[in-house]
Amino acid sequence: MDDHIELLRSMGHDVRTVNPLPRMPKYAEARRSTMFGVAKTPRSWTYRGHRVLVPRYFALPEHPYPRLTLASVARRAGWVERQLENWRPEVIVCHTLWPVAGLAERLAARWSVPWIGVVHGYDVDVALQKPNLKRHVERLMASCHTLVCASDRLEQAVAEAVESSVQTVTIPCLTEVDREWRRPLKPLSKPWKKEAIDILFPADPRRLEKRHLLALQTGEALEQRGWMVGITSLRHQPRSIVYDRMLVADVTLVTSTREAGPLVARESLLCGTPVVSVDVGEVRRYLPDEWVCDPDAEALADGIEQAFRHGWQADESVEERLAFAGREAVIEAWSEVLATLEA
Repeated sequence: MDDHIELLRSMGHDVRTVNPLPRMPKYAEARRSTMFGVAKTPRSWTYRGHRVLVPRYFALPEHPYPRLTLASVARRAGWVERQLENWRPEVIVCHTLWPVAGLAERLAARWSVPWIGVVHGYDVDVALQKPNLKRHVERLMASCHTLVCASDRLEQAVAEAVESSVQTVTIPCLTEVDREWRRPLKPLSKPWKKEAIDILFPADPRRLEKRHLLALQTGEALEQRGWMVGITSLRHQPRSIVYDRMLVADVTLVTSTREAGPLVARESLLCGTPVVSVDVGEVRRYLPDEWVCDPDAEALADGIEQAFRHGWQADESVEERLAFAGREAVIEAWSEVLATLEA
């Protein structure tokens, strides 16, 4: 979301940020890695010189009473309105529908402005699959003026879930790595099976959908073939540290059961580190076929050895293959969506 906010500001838009968070005691964070720091987040704070509003809503784990969650989120509209004083937007962009779209929907109705729902993996892969959430998410999808999906796969799933009258469009998440971290993709420079290799697992091992166990099993399979393997995982590091980890890793391994992109795979390629992945998200769009493997430790080990031996062999460069998620392409796509609403 941060990249998108800065992108819109670079396009000349006046952007205000509202980041709704659930009320959560400190001890509950340990069970939910994606909620790190939520308990102590202030109701407003300054980031990159801009104020971020943090309305709090009530929600039980796994949302057993979704109406209660939506009502709590929507009730924060008055507080947000008072904090913004006389400032009013021409359009609301809501990242992730469940449950914060309840607030976007209420504010859009109060201000008589259109709102855009941005669909990432959770809304389709989790919320739409839960009987108690499905109808609420479908209603929110039908309520917004435009649905922006992070991948073609998500757009197809959304099109099946909502009425055809709702405009849907695919705009990938911006993929941009500063020049200081960019490196060309090359085969493994270390002696074959003579030095230790570092596998980067680009996620928090506590998140079950990331399948850390499969990554460990892949490392074991490589060790049985004579490799000395180390596995590094990413948790809540700043982006600069993430890029540094990508630079020193020999390969990035993606084993998730669900992903929208994943963005870390594209960033790793730009940092010069090959990516071997299960067939998840949209990795087949830009990874070589040999690097997309079955969710099996031996198959992933084969993919890693292929990447080590041959490197990037596609006719297109990495930058050309990832141009669909570059700054120019994303700016053009968002300009078209916003121009449609203004018309």
